[in-house]
Amino acid sequence: MTRLALALTLAATSASAQTAVRIKLGTLAPQGSTWHQQMISMGQDFAKASNGKVELKIYAGGTQGNEGEMIRKMSIGQLHAASITAIGMHEITPEPQAEDVPFMIDSYEEYDYVHERVRAKLEAAIARKNYQVLQWGEVGFVYLFSTQPYRSPQDFGKGKVFTWNGDPAAEAAWKAAGFHPVVLSSTDLVPSLTSGMINIIGQSPLYAYTTNLYSRATNMLDMHWGFLTGATVVRKDTWEKIPPEMQEKLLEIAADYGKKTREDVRKQNDDAIQQMKKRGLNVVQPANIDAWHKAAEQANTVVRGKVVPEEIYDEVKRFRDEYRAQHKR
Repeated sequence: MTRLALALTLAATSASAQTAVRIKLGTLAPQGSTWHQQMISMGQDFAKASNGKVELKIYAGGTQGNEGEMIRKMSIGQLHAASITAIGMHEITPEPQAEDVPFMIDSYEEYDYVHERVRAKLEAAIARKNYQVLQWGEVGFVYLFSTQPYRSPQDFGKGKVFTWNGDPAAEAAWKAAGFHPVVLSSTDLVPSLTSGMINIIGQSPLYAYTTNLYSRATNMLDMHWGFLTGATVVRKDTWEKIPPEMQEKLLEIAADYGKKTREDVRKQNDDAIQQMKKRGLNVVQPANIDAWHKAAEQANTVVRGKVVPEEIYDEVKRFRDEYRAQHKR
């Protein structure tokens, strides 16, 4: 009996060692987009590097619901990972959204400088919620798209701006800036824009182009309202099924794909504006930039402390100011 028990234990251990770790990953990234294609390639490299022992199954285009729904599915194990924006990540922890507040970041160089210095703190906050960051990414600079050629904060105050659900403080921030927010699921964005429930959306050019949002909101204010970042995160218990030495290899692959995606997205965001202009997008110049800065300041009185913790908000701003002091225009 002892020999039989030992044999069965060894067989079970051997079978377990051969079992693939299957990671189900959800994302809003549109099917066929740069974000989606890079994730597919990353999954292929995960499988190759692990000899088939780590499988990444990607559910793109919001098929697993909006970002809040994906996070809830991760919490109960229906999904194991998600590639989400910092806005969606707020339901895990609010710190990453500090880089995305209105007028905080105005260049890729600023973002790279700041992110390098706060990354460890952001990852520690996410780890405390039992998630592992695989890679950091970005959607790009947020521009305001609208159905009317609005130019000033007062003009935009006449419209109805899409606001992500799940974060009441963000709704309050939009109101503080003088906007009229309409809280919706991100998966309801296109039909709500079509029906007129909303007529303003803050989004990156590449996302607006890829999803054809610009054909409904045909005007784009030529101003960086904010920056939209994100990350790919995986449940810690799922990640820890992978041997430590393999984890290190996969994190290197993920970081490399994060870098490739950022470079690709930055180039394509610029290209997307040109492509949309060729197809009828009206690029509108902002009126009275000082009024816009004032609107952002009013929003950020709510953002600091209510949307994101004061400490990380102040740290991001300090590093941003440090960069600007070193690179005066």
